[in-house]
Amino acid sequence: MNAPRVSRSPGPRAWLGLLVVLGPVLLVAMDGSVLFLAMTKISEALSPTADQALWILDVYGFAVGSLLIAFGNIGDRYGRLKLLMTGTAVFGAASTGAAFAPGPELLVVFRALMGVAGATLLPSALAVLSELFTDPRRRAKAIGIFAATFAAGFAIGPVVGGQLLSSFWWGSVFLINLPVVVLFLALAPFLLREVRATRTGRIDVLSVLLSAAGILLTVYATKHAATEGLTAPAPATGIVGIVTLVWFARRQLRLEHPLIDFSLFRDQVFTVAAVTGLLPLAAWSAMAYLGGIYLQSVLGLTVLDAALVALPGAAVLTVTCIVTPALVARTGTRAALIGCHFFITAGVLLLLLTSVSGGIGWYVASTAVAGLGYGISFSVVADTAVAAVPAERAGSAAAIAETSNEIGNALGIALLGSLAALIFRLQGPGVAGTLNETLQVPGLTAAVIGEAKSAFVTGLHMAAALAGILHAALGALALRHLPRALPRTSTDDADPDSLA
Repeated sequence: MNAPRVSRSPGPRAWLGLLVVLGPVLLVAMDGSVLFLAMTKISEALSPTADQALWILDVYGFAVGSLLIAFGNIGDRYGRLKLLMTGTAVFGAASTGAAFAPGPELLVVFRALMGVAGATLLPSALAVLSELFTDPRRRAKAIGIFAATFAAGFAIGPVVGGQLLSSFWWGSVFLINLPVVVLFLALAPFLLREVRATRTGRIDVLSVLLSAAGILLTVYATKHAATEGLTAPAPATGIVGIVTLVWFARRQLRLEHPLIDFSLFRDQVFTVAAVTGLLPLAAWSAMAYLGGIYLQSVLGLTVLDAALVALPGAAVLTVTCIVTPALVARTGTRAALIGCHFFITAGVLLLLLTSVSGGIGWYVASTAVAGLGYGISFSVVADTAVAAVPAERAGSAAAIAETSNEIGNALGIALLGSLAALIFRLQGPGVAGTLNETLQVPGLTAAVIGEAKSAFVTGLHMAAALAGILHAALGALALRHLPRALPRTSTDDADPDSLA
């Protein structure tokens, strides 16, 4: 058992420890989005199929999301700091392997290994951080910085990737992780303390395997159907995936210590918060990925120019994450949960005004407006989910909120990206499965190139329209069903002026 905590002001060591912890947090978030502008270069170098390209992008997010809760339990039993350092070392090794992967298959493998390692980092980093700050107000501020860093990592990932690719080869987007990994491993033993918790029950290994297998099989079937059509593997794999997920869900209802406590979803506020953790990440990741291809392969921008075009939206998202606690302290969580969806709706629908011949201004406007909604959602979801449940179930609520973020990031590319791929396959010239593959075919006529670009833009519009409709529907449901008096969160109780 850990010694009882004594509330006191944190010293310099605590704040230095916070800076050290933020390094792995930033890496995990950035690597969820750093490839969005890099895929054009990766496609040129490795020539992945449409299916492989989608897996390169989102196998990382699925690995993180499917294992977050399991590694949270493992860290409680065997030591958070130990798990954090092990995960960081594996993350660095997998990043090196990804940087020098000779083909798309090995790149998918190393991205998956990065995701497994990333799943060890987030829950352990937050637990170690909470141990550094024993004063509740200081701890709330530190956790706010943690959340803002995580959101900022997602936002700046494409920009960092674009900047690197303007001067170096595509593997540089992975090697950038190594200095942070080395610095963390050198300093963590001196600045951070081990954290363990006494937990009852055991980790249900079968539940971990069922959740991961069900998600991956279902997504594989969706991608295969979008890029190759309803050939034999897709329907069969999809059915197996769905059956596996149903088995997983039914098993959780019978376990005394489930991996995911589905009974929490009986609370309307918690359910809205959890879905708000998933859907905005799905929209953001899909629009950032498809937008990167649009800017480079349709409009012909260099990777550096594409990164600069993405910068305003990233800046708006990051600033919004920082100022949202002060805003919520004045307006309340309900207004934030409702408003974020309508901001995102307006933003993604602006992409419908883009075209083959131009649309940079509309793209910037889209990312800026939607960035307001993304920033609000990233900032309030976890706190709202935890506040909606009894104190003894706060850990489960926080774990589901974190998992919904990561699964949302991966699902956006898997589902909305697959929708865009399906439209391209149906309306494109039929030369290859993706726009980038098509443009690499020698001897294409201007008419074929125009047809391919037009099909991609149509797919982008369809994905944006679906994302907008889903967010508008969720915003309307939140407006109708969320009670006016929500459970108070730490943000509501904070001093607005101190958070501004």
